[in-house]
Amino acid sequence: MNISFFGKIVFIVTVANIVVCNMGFSQAEKLQSQTLTKAFSYIQNLYIDSINSEEIVENAILAMLKNLDPHSQYISKDNVKMVDDLLKGNLEGIGIQFNILEDTVFIINPIKDGPAAREGIMPGDKIITAEKQNISGTGINNESVKKIFTGLKGTKIDIGIKRSGEAEMLHFSVEREKIPINSIVASYLVDDKTGYIKLNSFSSTTISEFDKAMSNFMAFSIENLILDLRGNGGGYLQTAAELCDHFIDNKKLIVFTEGMHSNKKEIVAKIDGSFEKGKLAILINEGSASASEIVAGAVQDWDRGIIIGRRSFGKGLVQRPLDLPDGSRLRLTVAHYYTPTGRSIQKSFNKGNIEYKHEIITRYNHGEFSNRDSIHFPDSLKYETLINKRTIYGGGGIMPDIFMPLDTGSFTNYFQELFGKGIIHLFAFKYANDYRHLFKQEYSTFEKYKTEFNVSEEMFEELLSIAKENNIVFKKSEYLRSKEEIRINILALIASNLFNNDNYYEIINSTDKVLLKATEILSNKKSYKKILSGK
Repeated sequence: MNISFFGKIVFIVTVANIVVCNMGFSQAEKLQSQTLTKAFSYIQNLYIDSINSEEIVENAILAMLKNLDPHSQYISKDNVKMVDDLLKGNLEGIGIQFNILEDTVFIINPIKDGPAAREGIMPGDKIITAEKQNISGTGINNESVKKIFTGLKGTKIDIGIKRSGEAEMLHFSVEREKIPINSIVASYLVDDKTGYIKLNSFSSTTISEFDKAMSNFMAFSIENLILDLRGNGGGYLQTAAELCDHFIDNKKLIVFTEGMHSNKKEIVAKIDGSFEKGKLAILINEGSASASEIVAGAVQDWDRGIIIGRRSFGKGLVQRPLDLPDGSRLRLTVAHYYTPTGRSIQKSFNKGNIEYKHEIITRYNHGEFSNRDSIHFPDSLKYETLINKRTIYGGGGIMPDIFMPLDTGSFTNYFQELFGKGIIHLFAFKYANDYRHLFKQEYSTFEKYKTEFNVSEEMFEELLSIAKENNIVFKKSEYLRSKEEIRINILALIASNLFNNDNYYEIINSTDKVLLKATEILSNKKSYKKILSGK
């Protein structure tokens, strides 16, 4: 008998039985639990052929979760460590950012102070071999490359590199270490009074990263802060609450959670935050979920700042991790969370998980991304903010104070094909790599690059040639509509390769209408106050 299989079944059923007994469930419900135990036993001991026990168990768990909510989740033992590492903000590896171009692994950047950087690996290097095995050629992808270079801390990997200007292949022995994964992907000054922070997730390192960014800003005595949570799918609830604490006065409620088997738990502000008085704007969209909505909801409820963008995802459920004996894990929904006004922002999943997953597409098809008037909330979901008594709504996400439609004017099918197939990335990376020595001579700083370098017509022609080689049909009218967007992306990607990720976002954001609107409002004290007053 497969012990791990049986052990997992016993664990699940035993827990079920304990819950049934302790919660005073009916005799019928106890009978159902016993029936589940017996069915597993019959399959394991009497089935005609040999079975894949692990697969049967996983399918059984998935089937149980399928009939619950969309966010209760089973994580296989193979994926538990990866999930933990991402939330803890570190992985074990050699510390490189890479891209696969023309079936070759290129180093975009070695992570600063990481093992690869210390060994002398440089941007633009091509990785040809790993452990003397050729890794270039067809069939390689991001996941296979990650598996090669990540591994246990302390283990070494021998890498063969081809470097521009070097006749012979260079060889490095790099020891894997814990590599930090930053949740803040960009922080810079938009102007002399306004800081910008792009936060991609809420991990265990988020607060220390935020403190560092704010420390840098405070040296310039900033008065305004833009927190970009667009596309941020969430993370740790506690981290979201701690971030809110930097914006909200002491003793004010940030969030509370409650479930049928989970007592009400309130989290209140308790520290003197680093930005409790300045003007604050939070950017959200349909990809902002969970922990992002906790932050946006608390800031909105307390009239602490303005929310700009499009309606957020609408995830107001709390998951609790429950480890299983074989190393796999359940992330079981145990409670709702509520904003300080008592709003639940969880959208409905009554029509099933498939409809739930496609709800964002439904919003788009109904015109919500382009027109605020297409969004309707029933009066039963109406609430008031706690200070200025503005009308806000629960259910289905956080509705921003300032609605900004999706800007689709330059996002033609031709642009999406160029971008989606990596042609713009390929061209920008190749150009930066081919002319790296000239860039260093002519544009020694990012400021010089930003003000003096531009995309020439010759560069556009080279890009179009690469697109043609990759079977992308030229569409002149769409190309002309998207030309400015293509230009900005090329400039940003080259900047990222030559300088850093902050500089990538600084260029990309230079034409971002949502960010520009936020900057405009924050720079005008009268406009800012008017929005928060609701008048």
